[in-house]
Amino acid sequence: MATPRELSDFLESVERRAFKQTAYAVRDDHAALDIVQDSMMKLAEKYGNNPATELPMLFQRILQNTMRDYWRRQKVRNLWTTLLSSFGSSEDGEDRDPLETIDVEDDSDEPSAQLERSQTIKMIEHALKKLPTRQREAFVLRYWEEMDVAETASIMGCSDGSVKTHCSRAVHALAAELKKQGLEKSGLSNSMSINKGSKS
Repeated sequence: MATPRELSDFLESVERRAFKQTAYAVRDDHAALDIVQDSMMKLAEKYGNNPATELPMLFQRILQNTMRDYWRRQKVRNLWTTLLSSFGSSEDGEDRDPLETIDVEDDSDEPSAQLERSQTIKMIEHALKKLPTRQREAFVLRYWEEMDVAETASIMGCSDGSVKTHCSRAVHALAAELKKQGLEKSGLSNSMSINKGSKS
């Protein structure tokens, strides 16, 4: 088993290299630092008693998984911006969950597109605080935690139809709020490709 000293020495030796590797992958120094620190904490908490020879392999696995989690969160946040810019004047009824009728492809790494998304995300997070509790809960569970309608309904203790209603109302309310702040549907057209279609 690794001694506390061996664990500390390993983390110190790998930190700089891990940061460079992660910063290159995510293109965000602040996010890279958070990812590396989270990975180091996970290694220490879960595998600190493993043999020192296993630490490099374990750390790389944790680091890669943490980066994948980061990209997943980024994808979901990008979905938020697309949903809200696309459904502001949606004709969908209140019993339809907008997530079921949109597919998003975001392949733009342009700095301007990344900045635009970052600014929009901040606006969304601020607008979320104004939503009624149930709408906010449904929105976050569906679009942030990526739960399906049934899972969301189970957690919220309501029907699938109620989840769809809460989600639809939340999306429309957020879109209206963001429109007041100057976010128009065309604002993300250069950085996102939106393909509407039915999802099973």
